[in-house]
Amino acid sequence: MDGDALIKKAYEAILNSDFEQAIEWFERAIAMNPNNAAFHYKLSITYSRSNKLRKAVEHATQAVRLDPEEDHYIFHLQHLQARQTIRQAEKFFHGSEDQLWMAVALLKQAIMLDSLSWEAFLMLGLAYSRLKEYSQAIQAIRELLRLDPEHEIGRQLLEEYQNHLKQYMQS
Repeated sequence: MDGDALIKKAYEAILNSDFEQAIEWFERAIAMNPNNAAFHYKLSITYSRSNKLRKAVEHATQAVRLDPEEDHYIFHLQHLQARQTIRQAEKFFHGSEDQLWMAVALLKQAIMLDSLSWEAFLMLGLAYSRLKEYSQAIQAIRELLRLDPEHEIGRQLLEEYQNHLKQYMQS
């Protein structure tokens, strides 16, 4: 069986919702052709969907290394790196004010990697709110709502932060 046949088997496994089997087929295809960027990219997507972020980044990085001109690979890698950065930021959410500022810095970095990450904007708004930086919290939530105008939690937070800002300005 050649690499393309193995990839077809991986897609069959995906259609059957057997992602672990799909991963095995993709890995076998890569073992046969380790320099095939498309195979690494496809495996990265499957790892990402299986919430195996570290392995997803590893294979996305390999795809970009093998084919640095392919925009799809670059955008996918940046999206995964943004997700990793968001996960790092989450670790700083329940700490001191300095740690919240670290979360803000990481979330800004995540947004630079993936400017369409509604999750990064949501968390940035939450972090700024905890720091009582309501103007910045409102700005972050507005960006979230620009990406997803129907985001119900975002709409509620925007109203809440606007009320906090009014109270803050009156005191």
